[in-house]
Amino acid sequence: MGSMTDKAKGLANEAVGNAKQGLGKAVGSDKLEAEGLAQEAKGAAQKATGDARAAVKDGADKVAGAIKKNL
Repeated sequence: MGSMTDKAKGLANEAVGNAKQGLGKAVGSDKLEAEGLAQEAKGAAQKATGDARAAVKDGADKVAGAIKKNL
């Protein structure tokens, strides 16, 4: 997966998780609320993975540019 895919899936999981938490609170379902919390955390991790991938790619691109410049 690319960084944008990770970020998009992360945002989606955070949104669905947040909705599940709200629904769980509204209907009094601790299980649904916990599932929502877990899904939201999964989404946050996916977004962080996407951010890290983007940072690594940017760093590699800068190094490659510097190498080409010095050749």
